[in-house]
Amino acid sequence: MGWWRRRHDDHASGVPWPAVLERRWGLWNRLPAAQQDRVVTLGREMLRQVRFEAARGFTLTDEMPVLVAAQAALLISGWDLEPGRRLEPYARVTSVILHRSTVVVRGERQLDGDVGRLTSDAPTHLSGQAHHRGPVVLSWASVMSDSRHPTRRKAVVLHEFAHQLDMLDGVVDGTPPFADHGERQRFIDVCTATFTRVTDGDDEVLRDYAATNPGEFFAVATETFFTDPVALRDHHALLYDVLAGYYRQDPASWTPN
Repeated sequence: MGWWRRRHDDHASGVPWPAVLERRWGLWNRLPAAQQDRVVTLGREMLRQVRFEAARGFTLTDEMPVLVAAQAALLISGWDLEPGRRLEPYARVTSVILHRSTVVVRGERQLDGDVGRLTSDAPTHLSGQAHHRGPVVLSWASVMSDSRHPTRRKAVVLHEFAHQLDMLDGVVDGTPPFADHGERQRFIDVCTATFTRVTDGDDEVLRDYAATNPGEFFAVATETFFTDPVALRDHHALLYDVLAGYYRQDPASWTPN
């Protein structure tokens, strides 16, 4: 396994982020100019603190970590995070490991519920996987496909980093930490009600995987919140509202530059 880590003063710092993101990421042109700047600033900080690795002989280019870091940065770009400081929401992410295609998980793997709960299972092919106090593992093929086609409402980077935010309190339960108790309780109430609706039958907006468990519901809802926010707002107004409150963003209001 090779590894790659961006340092602020190395040659890779010259990668033209806006040009790369405009070419590779379908959501980029929806972002207001100020938010694009914010995403680049936070994304660069992430690359200073997180190691990127290639699995099984896969070779990383300078642009690959840029595309991943920018999308991870989008999730937290509405928060009051001081530029140039360590990104605490991702402080527990040790590395990002990119596989050429699907990620094959064999034997024991982490499931929903309390962190550390494991089960033995047959080999499973995944687009990504988030580990508590460990790496985020991604299929580069899925990253590329999802980035190019956001209207499909799938975004593996957003999905796995949403899991990382969920894990900040040590529990994978679909409820990330909140400073305000009332805001947290409203989030739980709305998500629980919507999760029940999704598990009771097909949903027009949230894909079927949202019915797996509350943790996956939060990750899928996050994907949809950013990739098709107008549809989510129109079909699940309360869910959109609590996600907008959590992420401190209103993507349904974004228009292309």
